Amino acid sequence: MARENKLLVVQVAGLGYSFTQAHGIVCRGAAFHPMETVFPAVTCPVQASFRTASEPVAHDVLANGFYDHTRRQTAFWEQSSALVHGARIWESFRSRGHTVGMLFWQQSLGESVDVLLSPAPIHKHHGGMIESCYSRPAGLYDRLCRAVGRPFRLANYWGPCASARASQWIAEATAALLRMPDVAPDVCLTYLPALDYDLQRHGPEHPSAARAARELKRQIALLDQAAADTGYDLLIFGDYAISSCSRGPVFPNRVLREAGFMVVREVRGKHYPDFHASRAFALCDHEIAQVYVRDAKDVEAVRERLASMSGVRQVLVLENRVGASDARAAQMTLVADEGHWMAYPWWKHCAEAPDYAAHVDIHNKPGYDPCELLWGWPPGTVSQNPRRIGGSHGRTGIGARTCWASTVISGNIATLIDLAGHVKEWMERA
Repeated sequence: MARENKLLVVQVAGLGYSFTQAHGIVCRGAAFHPMETVFPAVTCPVQASFRTASEPVAHDVLANGFYDHTRRQTAFWEQSSALVHGARIWESFRSRGHTVGMLFWQQSLGESVDVLLSPAPIHKHHGGMIESCYSRPAGLYDRLCRAVGRPFRLANYWGPCASARASQWIAEATAALLRMPDVAPDVCLTYLPALDYDLQRHGPEHPSAARAARELKRQIALLDQAAADTGYDLLIFGDYAISSCSRGPVFPNRVLREAGFMVVREVRGKHYPDFHASRAFALCDHEIAQVYVRDAKDVEAVRERLASMSGVRQVLVLENRVGASDARAAQMTLVADEGHWMAYPWWKHCAEAPDYAAHVDIHNKPGYDPCELLWGWPPGTVSQNPRRIGGSHGRTGIGARTCWASTVISGNIATLIDLAGHVKEWMERA
């Protein structure tokens, strides 16, 4: 296929515009341009917005997790592509015989692409885990492991051992895929999380952030060379900018519990959430929280309680977000003030914490927990001290701008939606 019909799209976690300027990050010599991302600026809504060129209220992915009103259960990091509503920007492109690949994007399982790679471990019945990745074609993961020379390690992707090693594996696997003419897609979307870990652990101004930037630049150079060797143009963009949260966490569930809106169930001294009895609770997700209120008569009282909290910038009531689906939508969204982030705990003493609080448990915790990036005590557990977290994201605005750079995409691009639209137009011309 001709060069102009091949494009590598690299989405970099935590790639803010100011960060690229401070650390001299470029794309094949081209400078990055600032752009506004979508709100909330967290992984799943941003990736869904790029895939559909639409706002979160349209594709219905409003956070990294949601509350199922029917089952009265929370769900985080669910991977079904059916959760993302709306037409994909590549539909016309694929209908004309072109191919699309997606590596390590959230909610990609079952996606309408030709090549797919996503972490998909098998959890054994009596404990333990078999590390693996879901791939399409079926044998692609094993083939990429041989090309890279090692398997993908989930512990490097999330948890206290998470590091740029995971990002390096993805970069090497992507480069190897581009060099496999029988399966290399015409458009390949991949993901680099190199910045995500230490910038959340310690903040964007910490010395470890410079080390993460150096790792990212090496990975971009690797992909740049692979793309040039195989005739791909390149697009790199960030999903959100990570800001310092040195002013500490905000605990909306503690306030809701004290006010009687959130109810817990005590089992052997541990306090578990009782979603059957709770009238309101907050599903915390970085700098935002989706607040679910069962009865409309409680909405104003809940809003007043949360709006009065120190560290809260804004409470957005659902009426201002026309188009959100009732199936997963919360009644309001809580936005942290600058320097703060939203922590999910409803307890005040570690002895009362549910057993999962001290472990990596991304699917069952009713909230995003960045403390999983840090070791705790006793050994083998994760931290339960939210005040150790140095960086977060989710808000939008001038200080939270992300960025993009490309060898082929151009034009007046002010927002992530604009960028997705330009990529769609590029594919329609191909």
